Amino acid sequence: MDLFGDDAEQQRDPGVTGPIPLAERLRPRSLSDVVGQEHLTGPEGAIGRMVAAGQLASIILWGPPGTGKTTIARLLAEAVGMRFAPLSAVFSGVADLKKAFADAEKMAAAGKRTLLFVDEIHRFNRAQQDGFLPYVERGTVVLVGATTENPSFALNAALLSRAQVLVLHRLDEAALATLVARAEAEAGRRLPVTDEARAALIASADGDGRFLLNQVETLFAAAIETPLDAGEVGQFLHRRMPVYDRDRDGHYNLISALHKAVRGSDPQAALYWLARMLVAGEEPLYLLRRLTRMASEDIGLADPQALVQCLAAKDAFQFLGSPEGELAIVQACLYLATAPKSNAAYTAQKAAWTVARDTGSLAPPANILNAPTKLMKDLGYGAGYSYDHDAPEGFSGDNYWPDDMEAATFYRPVDRGFEKRIAERLAWWDERRRERKGE
Repeated sequence: MDLFGDDAEQQRDPGVTGPIPLAERLRPRSLSDVVGQEHLTGPEGAIGRMVAAGQLASIILWGPPGTGKTTIARLLAEAVGMRFAPLSAVFSGVADLKKAFADAEKMAAAGKRTLLFVDEIHRFNRAQQDGFLPYVERGTVVLVGATTENPSFALNAALLSRAQVLVLHRLDEAALATLVARAEAEAGRRLPVTDEARAALIASADGDGRFLLNQVETLFAAAIETPLDAGEVGQFLHRRMPVYDRDRDGHYNLISALHKAVRGSDPQAALYWLARMLVAGEEPLYLLRRLTRMASEDIGLADPQALVQCLAAKDAFQFLGSPEGELAIVQACLYLATAPKSNAAYTAQKAAWTVARDTGSLAPPANILNAPTKLMKDLGYGAGYSYDHDAPEGFSGDNYWPDDMEAATFYRPVDRGFEKRIAERLAWWDERRRERKGE
């Protein structure tokens, strides 16, 4: 049985003997018993309102592992008197889907509606997802899909348009503490750990209620006479690896958090997200590529050394390897986060690229064209060109724009860091141009 998440619920076989797992014994009996998702199951939540109205719409439950997706789907069916039919996309194929729809049609003819719960629905391919559409549209089934992946990328647009996406939250400390308290009440004794170890145990669950209850069950099953402290609990229980899919949502969420912390000049938060990714096994060179991009996009000429630092960190990492070379990545990350910020180069690039596409093939003005042949000189190529090094103050103020195009301004340096000096220099040159034009 899956109390909090991903595997489709299986009814316990009466013929199977043996102890019932703790998660099974603590299975919620009503939606009000589900912890951590009150924003959905409460009276004002989407699920609470559906139950109150007695009418269900097809929904997609999106959330991390161990947050209650399967449990909510089962209890939702019970709350409105519907038949609960679970499927797992991991173990089911076309034949299983056809049978599920056929059974649902028979039950509908007998006056019983079916809630079809599909766990890991994102694992069905596009064609299989399209197969749900006619049965959902006819009302043969109310589809409840569960996924840990972003539905925007993992599911067909046609299927998404027929279902409401509900987001389940990672279980917070209070919700996880409630689960531990329920386990202790069921066992009739306190967990054999100190208060500090209890807090560490809850933190180690990383928001996954199912994982926490499995750890609690292991502790209850052991013959522990003296309460364990945090260090002893860590040795007794296996270490939980962070939830992080390098090619999925977790990857993009964390790199987004790192980028925004760097841009927001918060070196402490930036270092935390960098550590989260490296500890979870992210490819260091990927992080170096992203940091190098940040150096140009968010710092640019406000501190030209930012780009140099990132390239040096890349060389140092390749020279030292891991883990020694990771310190160079940390140094680059901290340098970027503490550097003055400017996106002037980034916005200048976008603006220049847009104008370049719009103006097509306008030729440079004749005065700045090379004239390697007599014909080209006769045509006026290079005529009137001013060599800036020979001009007063090393600046001619010549025209470098196409004849049929007004001069444009793409790059606008900010009043921070090195770009403040650049802005002063540009202002000085603009003033010299105006003087030479007699303005």
